[in-house]
Amino acid sequence: MSELLPAIEHETAASPRYSVIWLHGLGADGHDFAPIVPELVAADWPALRFVFPHAPVRPVTVNGGMPMRAWYDIVGFDLLAQQDEAGIRASIAATEALIARENARGVPDERIFLAGFSQGGAIALAAGLRHASRLAGIVALSTYLPIADTLAAERSAANAAVPIFQAHGSFDPVVIPPRGSASRDLLQGLGYRVDWHSYPMAHAVCAEEIADLRRWLGARLG
Repeated sequence: MSELLPAIEHETAASPRYSVIWLHGLGADGHDFAPIVPELVAADWPALRFVFPHAPVRPVTVNGGMPMRAWYDIVGFDLLAQQDEAGIRASIAATEALIARENARGVPDERIFLAGFSQGGAIALAAGLRHASRLAGIVALSTYLPIADTLAAERSAANAAVPIFQAHGSFDPVVIPPRGSASRDLLQGLGYRVDWHSYPMAHAVCAEEIADLRRWLGARLG
């Protein structure tokens, strides 16, 4: 099993029945989305454990080789031109280790959500769709599907019907909107159920998006 990444954790009540593993974007860390929990969680929901891991620090080529927290290297602004497949697969393995720890703490796969923003959302999709056992859902915010050309061969039958919440800003200059919609179309073409949302924003998260995600999560908490 891959070495466990350090993480910020927040439990909404004792003895969590569900877990949300939430992966941050490039250059951020696990603290980035921790403040979203009170906005996102309803009082009548079952107990959840939010896990916000810190990505490893690595040089990022597109940023002049500057070391920062990143799930994989980005070589250029065309995110699909030359992908860091080794880095992506290492982060998939790190995500698998976090899922295994939730299993060991009493939360089965079918009650685990994978979520992420930007680079973190890319790993949530790449890992979740390949995960061997059924997950509760995948949340992909302002992101795209990496190493997409291997998904058809590598995807897990157990997650063929996993619910996917995908959201994107219509003015996003970082992961341009056509990149997000192309990933949506590819996933739908493979038969996945994608709940797609677009918002008039840049590379960010907005209040309407959080409200929509809250409704989507609430519908999937037994």
